[in-house]
Amino acid sequence: MIQKKEKIMEVLFLVTACISVVAVALICIFLFANGFPAMFEIGIMDFLSGTKWKPGNDIYGIFPMILGSIYVTIGAIIIGVPIGILMAIFMAHFCPARLHAILKPIVDLLAGIPSIVYGFFGLVVLVPFIREHFSGNGNSILTASILLGIMILPTIIGVSESALYAVPQSYYEGALALGATHERSVFSVVLPAAKSAVTAAVILGVGRAIGETMAVMMVAGNQARIPSSIFKGVRTMTANIVIEMGYAAGLHREALIATGVVLFIFILIINLSFSLLKQKSEVA
Repeated sequence: MIQKKEKIMEVLFLVTACISVVAVALICIFLFANGFPAMFEIGIMDFLSGTKWKPGNDIYGIFPMILGSIYVTIGAIIIGVPIGILMAIFMAHFCPARLHAILKPIVDLLAGIPSIVYGFFGLVVLVPFIREHFSGNGNSILTASILLGIMILPTIIGVSESALYAVPQSYYEGALALGATHERSVFSVVLPAAKSAVTAAVILGVGRAIGETMAVMMVAGNQARIPSSIFKGVRTMTANIVIEMGYAAGLHREALIATGVVLFIFILIINLSFSLLKQKSEVA
């Protein structure tokens, strides 16, 4: 009876895994089948390096949107990754139990807030703050980066904290036995031991940042041009798709799908790059 149940569960897990693989394959087929023809029709270099996006004139250059996605993602990484990792270290090894009981639900709540709510927060709080204390109208790369930095915090904190807890306690105790302080034991022994999992947390955060749409669309300005500073508006690839897909047709629609292909390839490159860095660090 037990063996029969195990066999049933094994088949069930296999089916669910196959469904996941098939779903990803279907998405890839749809994107590539509809996106690549548009790229070839427009011209791959004209599409990727073109600086003007004018669907009414059949001009489709997504270089400003590529730069926009890169800029806001880099900004979110600069803001969110250090804060997230340090917060995870604090909660795992420095936070009192009573304070941890308060902070943990708050972090979990941040992960559950819809992106549209983050967008409203950015529109009502961050945009006026940037407008009053810096240059520009507030809808800018800086605003989008700050908002995305906040949005990726729950992912980085949650995964990193779990990774730190997974490090054997003997590592920490061994460092203390050799005369290291509590802080040195955590940062020199425990954190390096959890480096691979923390790297995975950063990858998830980057994927969340580069794929975010609604919140960024509400605060970034949505200007399809190459920005000259972090206080200027910008349009990301995701925002470009959402803004225009509702009324696009023909080549315009296919160009938007091709933009999704570029975004998909970007995420693959990011994951591959982090995987290579992880392998090199493990070898070293």
